[in-house]
Amino acid sequence: MIPETPWGRAQLALRLLALDPFGLGGVWLKTRTGPVRDQWLRGLSALPYATRKLHNAISDDQLFGGIDLGATLAAGREVRSVGLLDQSATLVLPMAERCEPGLAARLAQALDTKTGHCLIAMDEAANADEGLPPALRDRLAFHIDLEEIAYGEATADLSPRGQPPETQPNLPEYAAAQIIALCAKLGIEGLRAPLFAMRCARANAALNNRKTVSTEDLEVAVALILAPRATQLPADDTEEPDQPQPEPTQDQTQDQGEAETEQLIPDEMLLEAALAVLPPDLLANLAGQKANRSAKGSGSGSKRTGNRRGRPLPSRAGRMDGRARVDLVATLRSAAPWQPMRKALSPRGQNVQVRSSDIRLKRYQEMSDRLLIFTVDASGSAALARLAEAKGAIELLLAEAYARRDHVSLVAFRGEDAELLLPPTRSLVQTKRRLAALPGGGGTPLASGIKTAIEQALVAKGRGLTPTIVLLTDGRANIALSGDANRAEAGSDATAMARQAWGQGIPALVIDVSKRPERSLQALAQVMDAPYIPLPRADAKKVSKAVTAALD
Repeated sequence: MIPETPWGRAQLALRLLALDPFGLGGVWLKTRTGPVRDQWLRGLSALPYATRKLHNAISDDQLFGGIDLGATLAAGREVRSVGLLDQSATLVLPMAERCEPGLAARLAQALDTKTGHCLIAMDEAANADEGLPPALRDRLAFHIDLEEIAYGEATADLSPRGQPPETQPNLPEYAAAQIIALCAKLGIEGLRAPLFAMRCARANAALNNRKTVSTEDLEVAVALILAPRATQLPADDTEEPDQPQPEPTQDQTQDQGEAETEQLIPDEMLLEAALAVLPPDLLANLAGQKANRSAKGSGSGSKRTGNRRGRPLPSRAGRMDGRARVDLVATLRSAAPWQPMRKALSPRGQNVQVRSSDIRLKRYQEMSDRLLIFTVDASGSAALARLAEAKGAIELLLAEAYARRDHVSLVAFRGEDAELLLPPTRSLVQTKRRLAALPGGGGTPLASGIKTAIEQALVAKGRGLTPTIVLLTDGRANIALSGDANRAEAGSDATAMARQAWGQGIPALVIDVSKRPERSLQALAQVMDAPYIPLPRADAKKVSKAVTAALD
């Protein structure tokens, strides 16, 4: 039976993982640090192998093994250490949302090729755009969310029950076909999800001492494996009008009876099991994720590799130039295998010989500050409403700028050209003063506004910022770059400027505030490769939420 509460499903997932830890891969655990997570993690002690913690900056030597520097220097010969992946273990990865693509690829390869490992990825992301890398997410059978669980609900015993059976329970062929068909209805791509569902059904049957997978086992597999992976709501099956059917022959009647005895589980029952645990805001979350994937300027800023400060990266070979910092341990580790040969060839017989090819330099990953360039349409009769929205949205975003290190700039276009009203700043007082004097009225020089925003973005790039253009307009351009009132030329110039922004690699977001979605603005967003968000009657909160959802 499917547990009714999220905590009950989390309990059941842990018990099933204990029966088949390596076949199910592990758990994507989405929760913050707290007593609820600690209570769930206590159940890991009942898993077959010891628990090993990983960190996001773990080196390849720690993962796969490498040269033991101290033992090598003491013994005078190469001595290799044992890596974490050389021993069967339950790997626990805290702050999995910060897992780098390289580490994610290595762990995914270990889950695919090495037996004796399962992964518990603890996703502590605060924003919707963060999360476990897809390479790992796809290889973990269970997706568990403990965010909404109160501590009072997390008091039950999580110790797994039962022992792995000597023989796996039998899975009927029709059950596998139904699982695959249900994956298609829920929009689940790939083959790992149905395979995990089949393993989960067998594990649940073993947990209840059944030799054959039953309806209850399939419902549990659908609820725990398929429902969290759903990307669409299943379409309603419309009833077709009854049409006269020919009378079946005796052989057809016999074949139909055999088929009915084989398929014992109605498809509607499995579908209801999935719908019962689908999140109520599934479609809204999927729309936000789509916008996040489209916005190239997401995050706190672009990553830069330096040699002074930031998150440590694996060292790389290089030459000392007086500015780079040498990684002494990595340098000695690189020189260690060559010591016997160098001692034999050296007349002086130095104890340790380090050459230029052994030098390893330290590397760090720095995050640049982000700049949001609000490019606001200040023309026409509705200018006052749009400017009020922009003012409120910028003030709301500035409240978060101190925590996220964001800078805000304001470009207004009206009349015949555009004007930079607010250079990049994080000062809330200065921003309010500039916004109070923001004028409105006149034509719509959209191309000039985009051009000014591009110029500011290029200047910001030169200063080490990561710029993103937020274009707030109704899309009805009527003033060309030359200043002439020509709609056709104005639209062509706006498209040319949008193409230039795309060519410069400047991420953007297009917000349509017209009464109805403007097709020309949709086409402009496609040229810029930017998310298009129609927001008729948008207020400051809606604009702020749209920018946060697409760019955070």
